[in-house]
Amino acid sequence: MTSSALGRDFRLLWSAAVSSRFGDALRTPALALLAATVTRDPRIIAAVTVAGQLPPLLFGLLGGVYADRWDRRRTMALVDGVRAAVVAALAVAVALGQVSVPVLLVAAFLLAALGTLFDSASFALLPALVPPDALSRANGRLQAGSAVAGGFLGAPAAGVLFAIAPAIPFAFDAVTFAAAALLVLALSPSAGLPPSGRTVTRRGSVWSEIIEGVRWLRGHRTLWRVTLLAAACNLAISGILAVQVLYALDVLRVPPTGYGLFAAAAIVGGVAGALGAGRLAARLGTVPALRAVLAAQTVALTGFALARHPLPGGLALAVFAAGTVIWNSLCASYGQRHVPARLLGRVGAAQRMIGLFTAPVGAVLAGLVAAAYGTVPVAGAAAGTFALVTLAAWWALRPAAPVPPAAPTSGGTAARRPSSTSSAI
Repeated sequence: MTSSALGRDFRLLWSAAVSSRFGDALRTPALALLAATVTRDPRIIAAVTVAGQLPPLLFGLLGGVYADRWDRRRTMALVDGVRAAVVAALAVAVALGQVSVPVLLVAAFLLAALGTLFDSASFALLPALVPPDALSRANGRLQAGSAVAGGFLGAPAAGVLFAIAPAIPFAFDAVTFAAAALLVLALSPSAGLPPSGRTVTRRGSVWSEIIEGVRWLRGHRTLWRVTLLAAACNLAISGILAVQVLYALDVLRVPPTGYGLFAAAAIVGGVAGALGAGRLAARLGTVPALRAVLAAQTVALTGFALARHPLPGGLALAVFAAGTVIWNSLCASYGQRHVPARLLGRVGAAQRMIGLFTAPVGAVLAGLVAAAYGTVPVAGAAAGTFALVTLAAWWALRPAAPVPPAAPTSGGTAARRPSSTSSAI
């Protein structure tokens, strides 16, 4: 899945991302299984999940600031090294039978908090490794490799390894973090330097730098609108994910033994979408491709809501997942091309936080609607939401009309005015 045309540094980053994603796919289900062996109280098990979801909301913007201040290569390597130590300590505690609820809460919180800094630095680092016109392809390949490592390899192996010995998935995860740290350190030293050069000059307080990043995002017409559209999409996506298993079993009549195969359709679709994102952007342009993807997702989600058999339901899910991955890849590459290098960490963090705020709302609403009326209205509402988002996107992301040339002056020369056509999309 890597490409020699993208260069040595990208191959190293891709390998680090895939290694880390494989470990994540082992650890996440193993952590849930471990929590269930410590307690059967659903409130405590839910608290462990929440402990892993809070840090991006609490520290996301702060992570963006330090991703812009510090050497991004060293930051990513240090974060992965610390995460390796945290997971290794957890593996030792599991092996010794010393796991408790506080240990699980602290581990989940620390790993997620460190991840906010890593994600911001990684997003900001990629444009220093590949040419601007290759960003869509590079983001797609990163997502494809992560999907294969996580969905096809890591997730199925997690339960098996946990059954052999509960400490094994965590030990493997520690190894993958350590490997990722070494791979990142092997990147060209100049790749991770902050835009200001070898010495970082702080422009102000942390708060002022956060505001600077948010203001830049708010002031960029296209990127701000894409961010809001993505947040609206996340509302529907999280709702579907919250009831997907019930919808598959009760409405599509997927047998319990076949649910894993049904869920794999989304992974297959995601990999296909990731590999095709660059070609679609090259053919249509990034912003027109985003509008087309939303339209295709609306059709797919409508088909999913109307399906009453596993086969059409699985195909619709695969197409929808492909669109989601393409959207994510193209949004990332668009931001990486247009955001100034010195603001990449902060602007990317602000975009992620806006999207994160809508996801839990969608899940809660889906749960309430499903409890009262069943899962079919949830799927219908999600399709309706995407239809509204698609209509909004065709208006909000339309190319700006060019400004007509100024009338010639009496002296026969035309007044010069800058064109207001939309920026390279």
